[in-house]
Amino acid sequence: MALEVNDIVPNFTLQNQNGETVNLTDYKGKPVVLFFYPRADTPGCTIEACGFRDSFKKLMAAGVVILGISRDTVRAQKKFQEKYDLPYDLLADFDETLIKRFDLLRNKTMYGKPVTGVERTTYLIGKDAGTGQRLVHVFEKVTPAGHAEEVFALLKASGAVGKD
Repeated sequence: MALEVNDIVPNFTLQNQNGETVNLTDYKGKPVVLFFYPRADTPGCTIEACGFRDSFKKLMAAGVVILGISRDTVRAQKKFQEKYDLPYDLLADFDETLIKRFDLLRNKTMYGKPVTGVERTTYLIGKDAGTGQRLVHVFEKVTPAGHAEEVFALLKASGAVGKD
């Protein structure tokens, strides 16, 4: 499903790095940054995840929830989180349920061979104002370096977080 800005984002349920169940509706009172990345502990994904780690305190102080999602297993997500001291949940979508729902599988070429990979994409989801959690913005084909700052700047500009 290709979500458009202002669409209601359907609830989902995935396990985090600790095997605990996480639902989007658990965070209905807060803006949510949902970032999809291809694979835990790979160079670009590490840069992106560490960027959110480094911006985490100011995002958390602004009431923003960060959720990273890849098709890795719970165990791989846990290892990635611990290795880089990531202070937010990493969700395991190893059967690609949510990745397919968001239509993020793309044909790519790696080392000259065709592969199917996850398109690095970030969704900003607003808090529920009584009509569901709506999509505020989509960052497509994300460049990992500086992405967390880009997300925070957009949140500030949109008024979703304070101007500090």
